[in-house]
Amino acid sequence: MITEGAARRVHIIQGEYKVLSDPNAVLSTILGSCVAACLRDPVAGIGGMNHFLLPGSATSPTSGGDATRYGVHLMELLINGLLKQGARRDRLEAKIFGGAKTISTFSNVGEQNAAFAMQFLRDEGIPVVGSSTGGEHGRKLEYWPVSGRARQYPLTGAETQRTVALEQRPAAPQKPVETSIEFF
Repeated sequence: MITEGAARRVHIIQGEYKVLSDPNAVLSTILGSCVAACLRDPVAGIGGMNHFLLPGSATSPTSGGDATRYGVHLMELLINGLLKQGARRDRLEAKIFGGAKTISTFSNVGEQNAAFAMQFLRDEGIPVVGSSTGGEHGRKLEYWPVSGRARQYPLTGAETQRTVALEQRPAAPQKPVETSIEFF
């Protein structure tokens, strides 16, 4: 068994997802109203995590088109990433975390995020085997993608407010995709 000190830490920020099959790896993130979906195939020994800011997709006129902030995009990327590395859809299981109501004057986007993730997984036929959503404080999450073990730490009020400030910033710009073709 690997001790915590020997674990390879991989941090995930808003708009990202990671898929790993390293039993020594732990995925981590910090969540306020954002949600992280943790999925794995226990037979293939592979799992991953995403971190999304808003439910739904970037197709609405007010979304600004930044798909990496939205749940649909990141859920699909995570599932497809798992399947590409050998997971089978019929063996996937999920855990959902986050979705706190971190600012009382905002609409409860955290609750909407959690509800979206649960409904998406239900629609895809992926069982949710654990969840910790809601509340008024953010959380730090650690997830071991091979074993499925998860651990969370509640954030203090000040830590939660720092997390809220980070969540309100625009997502980091995506690297441009090379679209030119060179003929010989």
